[in-house]
Amino acid sequence: MATYEELHGKRVEVFDADPTLTSAYEGQVWYNETTGTLKSLVATQAWISSSPLNTARIQLSGAVSSPNTASLAFGGYTGTASSSTEEYNGSGWATGGNLGTARYLGAGAGTQTAALFFGGTPPGSASTTTEEYGGASWTSGGALPVAKGGLAGCGLQTAALAFGGSPPIRNTTEEYDGSSWTAGGTLSVAFEDGAGAGTQTAGLKFGGRGTPTQTTEKYNGSSWTTSGLMNTGRGYLGGAGIQTLALGYGGMTLPNTYRTATEEYDGSTWSTQSATMGTGIRQFGGTGATASGALAFGGESAATATLGTTEEYNKSLNTLTAAAWSAGGNIITARNQTAGAGTQTAGLMFGGLPASAPDTNSTEEYNGSSWAAGGNLGTDVRGSAGAGIQTAALSIGGKSSPPVTDKTEEYDGSSWTAGGALGTARYRLAAAGTVPAGLAFSGIPGPSAATATEEYDGSSWTNGGALNTGRSAAAGTGTQTAALCYGNDGPDKTISEEYDGSSWTSSGSMNTGKFFMALGGAGTQTAALASCGSSGPSTSVTAVTETYDGTSWATNPSMGTARYYLAGGASAPNSAALVMGGANASETKQNATEEFTGVTETIVAKTLTTS
Repeated sequence: MATYEELHGKRVEVFDADPTLTSAYEGQVWYNETTGTLKSLVATQAWISSSPLNTARIQLSGAVSSPNTASLAFGGYTGTASSSTEEYNGSGWATGGNLGTARYLGAGAGTQTAALFFGGTPPGSASTTTEEYGGASWTSGGALPVAKGGLAGCGLQTAALAFGGSPPIRNTTEEYDGSSWTAGGTLSVAFEDGAGAGTQTAGLKFGGRGTPTQTTEKYNGSSWTTSGLMNTGRGYLGGAGIQTLALGYGGMTLPNTYRTATEEYDGSTWSTQSATMGTGIRQFGGTGATASGALAFGGESAATATLGTTEEYNKSLNTLTAAAWSAGGNIITARNQTAGAGTQTAGLMFGGLPASAPDTNSTEEYNGSSWAAGGNLGTDVRGSAGAGIQTAALSIGGKSSPPVTDKTEEYDGSSWTAGGALGTARYRLAAAGTVPAGLAFSGIPGPSAATATEEYDGSSWTNGGALNTGRSAAAGTGTQTAALCYGNDGPDKTISEEYDGSSWTSSGSMNTGKFFMALGGAGTQTAALASCGSSGPSTSVTAVTETYDGTSWATNPSMGTARYYLAGGASAPNSAALVMGGANASETKQNATEEFTGVTETIVAKTLTTS
């Protein structure tokens, strides 16, 4: 009998634990001595939800450097033509430079930092306009010879293809050299609203609203030839990959069926994949440099005319689970203007404004599933700041029915004791650090927001470096020597600043400006979480979540309940956080707890029989 090694050229390995992602490879077979199982590693494929676009829209275009970490969305239709550009970093969308000419139903090519947008439909008629993106702004490029929308494209900013489109429905091709377009080979079948992939000299066209809708054609740099038919003909679909390994997904078939199916092309034939999109969509933006990774964003579904949703396709040796919020145990007393500290499995909240009383001294402790009463604060307080962990926390400042207070209290896991008084009494302040090394900053000491920073040594507060911008209702996280302050109940709500132990410097701006957010709790200067909050009046209360990586903010999945005046804590802000309390847009006090789990990856192993 032939051995596995003789058949496949690889040994059956023996481990006491399953291999990790970094050491695994497809087709690997091993025996786990601990569990007594024989396993093999297989490639998996899946679509997962990601953070939505900041501007929901249909009929938009895109470009890609790396589909799941560096994509670009531009143009589209929101009721009128859009000039918006957004950049994707793998977890959220940030605003980029606006197009010079707003339009929809155009085509894109290139990368996130060297993109091309051509054709499309501004209000009134089809366009010949070409624009080039350099990573920050768009500039004019050479005009298409013929105005058209609903076209497809592929290639690079300096070597692109434009093909198909209307009006009328066309079979023409144009080639771009970085400055001008020239005529290329003619398609066998005219189409509009199809997809493209590949390069200028090895392009691929598939789908569309021409006849037939299953048609696939290959370009060799001068002429097109027909190839294998898609299993499900469709228009308004997404495309990714290269000529010999491509992906087609989503779209619509007549009369009005929205598709979730994904098909993979191997250079000659299409095969339907097991992974399907979460929502059947059409007229969306689709990008992907390979058939193993793609992105779909915006568009419309049967239920919703204009979407901002994002889905990622991943084919790999691992299972990728998207970040998500889930419900935790409800707090005992619903309240807002509360403070928090601790971690996801050992959280702490204290003070606040319940529905039944002006202020409260109530403390509650969280064990990962439920809340229990802890020792009461010495003073009823709301609008205070919290820092530390469940067994060593700080309550700083606040307002106490109604005077603004300078009090500090320390919690040891069972009771609160008085600490040193702040130099400046204030409420709606932010904090960071621990019990023996705390930091307090911003807030309202009087008629204007504060820039003052104070440092705590376990017994007294001393002045630290002042914030560059006075603010209140901000959030804070980090340590005494490496802190982050973000948000503001002021004109600029997106600002962030970093503290190095002596001075504050400006850092990356949030995508959605807001105040009264949940803080990052035990987060760091380079890993923070901003949850919910308000961007203006009470009607602007949001569920938006953003994470900070030390340079920039990225949008993450929204919380289940929009609210502000809330509290939070975190084991690891980008992967294990806790948010509780607050008030909704109607000012109803909330008792809901939500837990955040970041993106996780695990290998997928198939258990084999030992025969």
